[in-house]
Amino acid sequence: MPPYHLRPTGEIELCLRTLAPELRDIVLELRSLILTVAPDITERIQRRGFTYYHPARGGPVSAGLCQIGLERDHVRLAFVHGACLPDPKGLLTGPARYKRYVALRAYARVPWDDLRDLLAASARFDPRTLAAV
Repeated sequence: MPPYHLRPTGEIELCLRTLAPELRDIVLELRSLILTVAPDITERIQRRGFTYYHPARGGPVSAGLCQIGLERDHVRLAFVHGACLPDPKGLLTGPARYKRYVALRAYARVPWDDLRDLLAASARFDPRTLAAV
């Protein structure tokens, strides 16, 4: 068994069936990027998106890497502990004290390298110590 636990592609495609094709492409690319950054990740289907976390370190909140939210006109890449992550490009928005997100509307305008850096920082973050693991 691989070290990660992603949902079967058919389940993901079913969740994405009403999403615009360009937004579907963003979600599929994000899933690939998440797996590249955190090969030990587990994926959980939520009501309007997906949650990614490290089960060996805890659950979706305590060990959360990120969430992909499916909105009508964009994809929201959210970080439960986003307020604690380095964000030199100022990509993260949101009014929450801890959870922050990036709204992605067009595949060609997604800052893939910067998102990889945010995902890597989130993968290293331990909310118990407020430091990277």
